[in-house]
Amino acid sequence: SDATTTGTVLVKNIRLGSYAGSNPTSLTNVNGTLFFSANNGTNGYELWKSDGTTDGTELVEDLRPGSLGSYPAYQTNVNGTLLFSANEGTNGYQLWKSDGTSDGTELVEDLRPGPVGSYPKYLTNVNGTLFFRANDGNGFELWVMDGGGEPTVNGSGVTDLGVILPGVIGSGVPGAGLPGAGVAGVGVKPPTTPSELGLIDIVVGAGASSPQDFTNVNGSIFFTANTAAAGRELWKSDGTSGGTMQVEDIRLGASGSNPTQLLNVNGRLFFAAADATGGNELWISDGTLAGTLRLKDIQAGALGSNPGQLTNVNGVLFFNANDGISGIELWKSDGTSVGTVQVLEINPGSASSSPNYLINSKGTLFFAANNGINGSELWRSNGTVATTVLIKD
Repeated sequence: SDATTTGTVLVKNIRLGSYAGSNPTSLTNVNGTLFFSANNGTNGYELWKSDGTTDGTELVEDLRPGSLGSYPAYQTNVNGTLLFSANEGTNGYQLWKSDGTSDGTELVEDLRPGPVGSYPKYLTNVNGTLFFRANDGNGFELWVMDGGGEPTVNGSGVTDLGVILPGVIGSGVPGAGLPGAGVAGVGVKPPTTPSELGLIDIVVGAGASSPQDFTNVNGSIFFTANTAAAGRELWKSDGTSGGTMQVEDIRLGASGSNPTQLLNVNGRLFFAAADATGGNELWISDGTLAGTLRLKDIQAGALGSNPGQLTNVNGVLFFNANDGISGIELWKSDGTSVGTVQVLEINPGSASSSPNYLINSKGTLFFAANNGINGSELWRSNGTVATTVLIKD
């Protein structure tokens, strides 16, 4: 889609017939070529590529001949090369790479020889270096692939960053992604302090704070952590033990406010959280106690508006929320209470249009919504009533 009716077209009918589609997933842009996983009904789920034309949409390589498929997953662009996890039927799930050609699609390294596989997961590009989780037989640990391709292990540039928890259990590196701000100490401590931030033991002893949802805002890492006294609340870290602290106890007591959907918009953190009176609503934080506040009580009372799908488009936050009158509709916020408003009641009345799959493409918000007439279709918006329209039925 180019955001016009005539420019919204089927690229290719990969799996002919009406019984089942090809279910394209893990769409990843590498230097203007789209890579994805799809099932044409013959080869199973394999790696495909597309330049946006019918003829240019093709199977890259049938890694696992037959109908089972290699199930490519966790596709990630690192310095113009596609890295992904796949199972070609002999070595189990391992780390693969592709330049979009059959000959250039190859196994990076068999980290765990034999049919079990190392199961590389959560592939994350940090400044041109690939980080991922894998199990070479000593449990799941944090691994790295040198972005420049310089050999470190068996000529592949892949190496274990170090065993955090010795033995076959492994540290089980958190799957919430890496912080992305140069803070490398996020992992799991030894058995006496499982599931903790490597910088500090938030819950002393055998308990676990289970830090997650790491988000970089102006060089500080915001995340959520769980303590017995406060429950799961908002924390931040500057990469030092002394600079790692709880931002605010939004909901007093052990229940916690359970912050979710942490998102950086123009150097401010937006998130959803529930205090003791307002239910789950939209919050904002600059990392200080005074600067952490509920933006708006969109649905008064304990139910809350349950904001979801937080998406940054040109410095404006878009999300869906339920004000208790219009149902779940499209909202936006500029970081002020007055500027937190419903964009359009797409499905008039109490029924919801349920905006979903919000994504920013070239400064325009695309999403799926149901206006009560056409069913769930593709919409776009630039934040005004006039620009919030159905692209194509």
